Amino acid sequence: MDTHTEIARFNMIQQQIRPWGVLDDRVLEAMAALRRESFVPDAYQGLAYADIEVPIGEGQIMLAPKVVGRLLQALDVQPGARVLEVGTGSGYLTACLSLLGADVISLEIDPVLAAAARARLASLGLERIAIREADALAEPTAGGPFAAIAVTGSVPRTAILRVLEDQLAAGGRLFCILGDPPAMEAWLMTRLPTGDFARKGLFETCAPRLANCPEVPVFVF
Repeated sequence: MDTHTEIARFNMIQQQIRPWGVLDDRVLEAMAALRRESFVPDAYQGLAYADIEVPIGEGQIMLAPKVVGRLLQALDVQPGARVLEVGTGSGYLTACLSLLGADVISLEIDPVLAAAARARLASLGLERIAIREADALAEPTAGGPFAAIAVTGSVPRTAILRVLEDQLAAGGRLFCILGDPPAMEAWLMTRLPTGDFARKGLFETCAPRLANCPEVPVFVF
C-alpha cells in the first residue's frame, strides 16, 4: 500500500467522517481498515477517498464516506447481528457491515453489480455475506427478522418501506433516505416492543431512487 493512499484514508476519517459527528470507534476502525479504492472503478480511483458520491456504473453510485459513517453509527450494528442491505452497489457498505461482525444479506436488483460485488468481496476474504439478486420491495427476504436494515437508495415516502419495516426485529433499526430531489433527508426508524415505530431525522442528503421504487401519485388541485 503506498503512502499517498494511506494518507488519503487517514484524512477521510479525520477530515470528513469525524467532523460530521461520527464518533463510534468501531465504525471509524472498520472504515479505516477497509481499502475503499478496491471498490471504486478504475476511472475514478483518484476519487476513492473524496467527499463525494462516486459513479460505479449501471446508473448507480457509492455513497459519500461521511454518509456511510453516519449510516453505520445510526444502525449500531453489533457482532452476530442479522443485517439486511438493500442495494449492494459496489459492496463497500456490505464490507463495512461485515467488519463490524454482522451476518449480512445484501440484495442487488442489477445482476451486473451483484456479480461484481460478489467477486470483489470474495477476493477480499470477507465472510458472513450473502449477496442475492432480488427486489427488496417486492416481497419479504428469507433470513429475517433483522436487527438492522440499510437502504442505500432513496424513496419518496415511508409507506413504500412497509415491507421492510415488517422485517425488523423488536428494537431493530432501519436507515433510509426519504423525499424528492433536491430536498431529501436521512431517517432512522426503530421498531418498538409494541410494534410501533419511532422515527428520527438525521441529516439532509440526496441519493438516487431505489430501483423499481413505486411512483407516488402527484395530486393537482
